Amino acid sequence: AMFRVMVSHAKKHPSLIPLFLIIGSGGIGAALYVMRLAVFNPEVCWDKKNNPEPWNKLSPSDQYKFYSVNVDYSKLKKDRPDF
Repeated sequence: AMFRVMVSHAKKHPSLIPLFLIIGSGGIGAALYVMRLAVFNPEVCWDKKNNPEPWNKLSPSDQYKFYSVNVDYSKLKKDRPDF
């Protein structure tokens, strides 16, 4: 029903089409980023029985940040104790 209303508005006012596309792509981008955080972030624990603390099993060469400016993760050495 909502999609039909948007299509009817777009037919009446074609200048609204870029607005719908930009708002739609922003919503899709935000949803994909939240999904990426939920799946790949080491601070999120989905399986508490087998891996209750997934952040302790990260090696120094694991890149979990979305973008890092000056850090080459493949050259990092381990500088913390095992738990």
